[in-house]
Amino acid sequence: MRLPGWYWLSCAVLAVCGAGRAYNLTQGLEDASAQAAACPARLEGSGKCEGSQCPFQLTLPALTLQLPPQLGSMEEVLKEVRTLKEAVDSLKKSCQDCKLQADGHGDPGGNAAETARDSRVQELESQVNKLSSELKNAKDQIQGLHGRLETLHLVNMNNIENYVDDKVANLTFVVNSLDGKCSKCPNQEYTQSQPVQHLIYKDCSDYYAIGKRSSGTYRVTPDPRNSSFEVYCDMETMGGAWTVLQTRLDGSTNFTRDWKDYKAGFGNLEREFWLGNDKIHLLSKSKEMILRVDLEDFKGVSLYALYDQFYVANEFLKYRLHIGNYNGTAGDALRFSKHYNHDLKFFTTPDRDNDRYPSGNCGLYYSSGWWFDACLSANLNGKYYHQKYKGIRNGIFWGTWPGITQTQPGGYKSPFKKAKMMIRPKNFKP
Repeated sequence: MRLPGWYWLSCAVLAVCGAGRAYNLTQGLEDASAQAAACPARLEGSGKCEGSQCPFQLTLPALTLQLPPQLGSMEEVLKEVRTLKEAVDSLKKSCQDCKLQADGHGDPGGNAAETARDSRVQELESQVNKLSSELKNAKDQIQGLHGRLETLHLVNMNNIENYVDDKVANLTFVVNSLDGKCSKCPNQEYTQSQPVQHLIYKDCSDYYAIGKRSSGTYRVTPDPRNSSFEVYCDMETMGGAWTVLQTRLDGSTNFTRDWKDYKAGFGNLEREFWLGNDKIHLLSKSKEMILRVDLEDFKGVSLYALYDQFYVANEFLKYRLHIGNYNGTAGDALRFSKHYNHDLKFFTTPDRDNDRYPSGNCGLYYSSGWWFDACLSANLNGKYYHQKYKGIRNGIFWGTWPGITQTQPGGYKSPFKKAKMMIRPKNFKP
């Protein structure tokens, strides 16, 4: 049997009001009327019934629920979420404003400007590459010219000075040859002319030419524009006429000197000395000179090295050394290898670094003045040792000496007893 709808509504009202037991149909109708007065929820008919269907309306009282305390913290969380949402919205708006501002400051033809910049960069890169190539070609040409200059003989002002000096020497010869030929000049009384001496003795070969054959000290004037000075002349070795530049005999002279001393010269011409770079320059430019180096070790072995050209530049050019081809028995230590070559090198002293060693001063390290490379295969101005020594090879050194490179017991280095450097004109004939 199907129950009417109002029945179910009354049951729902009774459930709300706290009915807890089951009802049968008759009791449900009676109790529904009794409970209606006590329960605030009211179920009432509304309007007319149409057959078995009658409209009802249900009136419920105001409802109050007690919620758990955790819901209070949820409210705080919601506030924080709203604050974060506002911050995110503000940042989003700022980003949009930045983008709009950047777009507003850009050129209307932004793509065109960017394309123009790229084109300009490519153009500059092309120019840089072109300049780099031209610089490389220029460097190659400079190196080629430098190589050609090194193969040339000393030309320029040196040859001009030599020419003038030769003319002066010829004038001296003419004056001497005319001496005594004009015994009486017109309208003058006869006077006995006195013999005219040579005006200039440039080096020891000029003394040799007038018959001087004894080794010793002589005064020379290689350049009339500069003062004369004394030199020691070796009139015996290999035909004589040698002007001595340096001698080492016994260690009586200290060769650990500064630039000023090597420039002026020091020591005793009769014993040990360095003639002086200024004087060596004047001698080497007065005539075309050759160089001879004589060496003797403490075993009594004597050898020599001969170079068919020798020239030392002036102080402005740091007394740069120029040597020619080698001949002799001691070996070519001045031009030992590509990395140890004293030819075309500047002069260096402990207080003036002109060498090619990038990490220090060869003159300071080896305690002398010399034409160092980086650093040496020869050094005739090193310390004088009377016996074998250890440590730095800062003694007198000639790298091509027989057995000099062999490792000796205890790491000892062999010293030299004697060393001598001397020059004479290339065209000299005894």
